[in-house]
Amino acid sequence: MRESYDFSKSVKNPYAKHFKKQITIRIDEETIAYFKSMSEQKGIPYQSLINLYLRDCANEHRELEIKWG
Repeated sequence: MRESYDFSKSVKNPYAKHFKKQITIRIDEETIAYFKSMSEQKGIPYQSLINLYLRDCANEHRELEIKWG
């Protein structure tokens, strides 16, 4: 490994705006357990599974049906 590197000609990553952003979200324990169980079956991390599910909902423009008690 070199002692120093020259980054003077480097360029910004054009895909950087597509990276994931860390947020804080409150999810009940039953929902987390559901996604953790599903993630074990699918072989992917549960947070990635939640992201895929939310992305699918957004892409399909799904609307939430709220039914109170």
